[in-house]
Amino acid sequence: MVRERKFSDEDLFLATKELLLDYGYEGFTFGLLAERLGVSRSALYKYFGNKEELIMEFMMYELDQFMDKLRKINDYNRFEDQFDYLLELLMNHPQIHQLIEIGRHVPVNNQKLKEKNDKLDGLHLDMYQSLVGFVQQGKGEGKLKPHIPDTLIVGYILQSFLVPNFAQIPHSEWVQSIKEIIRNGMFTDDH
Repeated sequence: MVRERKFSDEDLFLATKELLLDYGYEGFTFGLLAERLGVSRSALYKYFGNKEELIMEFMMYELDQFMDKLRKINDYNRFEDQFDYLLELLMNHPQIHQLIEIGRHVPVNNQKLKEKNDKLDGLHLDMYQSLVGFVQQGKGEGKLKPHIPDTLIVGYILQSFLVPNFAQIPHSEWVQSIKEIIRNGMFTDDH
């Protein structure tokens, strides 16, 4: 009898993330995941009844990890420091939006998945509220224009990190350019 190779949660979730980003929800299979991990599909079925359960568990793990890092924004008192921290965090987790979108394709067809989906929605709401709180602090300190809706500022910041770096500009220069555009726009003072 062949002994199954063990895998850690981190290995499982990393492989799941890579496959979801490569193939999307529809193309993701236990067969691909088992091959990536070097185990049989039955080894995966010991822990998850189907790919939907695994993807939901992965999404909760991924969003929990991101939220732990996002909460550290409160370690900084000044809005400018929080802004720098947030942009660096988003640059280091550019797939978070893509993964959330993939997670929305998972059919919620039983109570267990509904409970996980509700928890995932709660985490997503926590993330959004944290970002709105960040924007409101910036407005309160007079750093952000008060007439621009909070949701537009949050969306603009998040969408800035979906712009692909086709020119392979060095990371620090790319982040600095995004910061500059968000802070000052793209027009010169001469416009």
